[in-house]
Amino acid sequence: MWSLHNLLFTLCIVLRCVTTAVEVIHVTGYVGREVNVSCSYDEGYESYEKYLCKNDCGNYDVLITTSNPVINKYGIHDDKTARIFTATISDLHSVDAGQYWCGVTRTGSDIYTEVKLELVRDNCCDTVTKVQSYEGYSESVSCPYESQYQNSLKYICRGTRPSTCLQQALITSDTKSNGRFTLDDDKVSGTFTVTINNLTQNDSGSYLCGVHRNSELDIFTYVELEVQEWCCLNSIKINGTVGHPLTLRCPYPAQNWDYKKLFCKGDHRNNCTNVTSQRRFTLQDDAYSNSFLVRITELEAADAGTYWCGSDSQWRVGNYTKIQLSVVFLQHTTTENFTTILEIVGLNSTDVPDATVYVVFPARSVLLLLLLCALVIVHKYKYYKLKEAEVPISRHPPKAAEEEELSAADSHQMTTHV
Repeated sequence: MWSLHNLLFTLCIVLRCVTTAVEVIHVTGYVGREVNVSCSYDEGYESYEKYLCKNDCGNYDVLITTSNPVINKYGIHDDKTARIFTATISDLHSVDAGQYWCGVTRTGSDIYTEVKLELVRDNCCDTVTKVQSYEGYSESVSCPYESQYQNSLKYICRGTRPSTCLQQALITSDTKSNGRFTLDDDKVSGTFTVTINNLTQNDSGSYLCGVHRNSELDIFTYVELEVQEWCCLNSIKINGTVGHPLTLRCPYPAQNWDYKKLFCKGDHRNNCTNVTSQRRFTLQDDAYSNSFLVRITELEAADAGTYWCGSDSQWRVGNYTKIQLSVVFLQHTTTENFTTILEIVGLNSTDVPDATVYVVFPARSVLLLLLLCALVIVHKYKYYKLKEAEVPISRHPPKAAEEEELSAADSHQMTTHV
């Protein structure tokens, strides 16, 4: 059985709703986030207590009051200058959806404004616009909106959480430019465009284009951006020798036969330096084979590195060849150097007929040294075998040799005596 107080309150609410139905405040919040419920009041009630209650606003339905502005997940703030008090509900769950009342305490019956809270999940969206581009390029993302939002704030953010998008906006229509991002709003076509310059692969991911609405949730467009590694026609690796000439062949698409050909050096195409101004480099086009030749008359150690050759000043994908050039030394090693190697393996330079060799540094030098040592050891082995073959072998013991000498002496004496 209801108390008289509740009966009077219900009657008051019914009567007020009939006369002020247009004052119903509709609020939408995101599950897991927080929502603000703002209610205005008339002049003269600045010093009165305000509160937020739910359902029938009984004693246990009052959630927060200005006399006790923080309770659990509820908070309230009264802006007496603007005559608006705002109640905040944090950590929203599905049970928080429903009917609320903004109340102003006064003698007799309080003043109430109805609030209806709706909750939605904090994600977006049903459709996705996919955009592909390449690192180093500029890419534009188009975000359409309805005509009634021509003067609304537009913005873009990373991720898929609408609740925090505006706070984390990369750029808004108020700023129009922010680092690599620019925003242009075409109100005639109802589309705002966000351009990202000098793309990197780190720019890949999800983006939300947002249109801000004061009394309702913002409207979003979901964009998935994929930034691929800039690629060329092909990629090759070439070895050259210091002091020797080298010819590089650079293919290009047939439709670019009359384009200016480019050849430059750099780890990345964005910091590529033209080297054809050096006398050692010459460029010759061969339109019949859809390629051009780059000749280097005499390689230097500093020539090692990454080169790019192509036929497109706009650096469009597929119009360039990436060349990785490695340079080795062909170094003459004298008899003195070689003698040191021989001493390591236990030989003298006289043991080898010719102690003058060529060794390539630095590539494969260890392997060649090991092979050289093995050859020297084999030669040493054969050398001592030959020495052993030259030593005479005695097949008679020492005693037999003495007896042989004595016999020879006796024979001599006998001959003399006769």
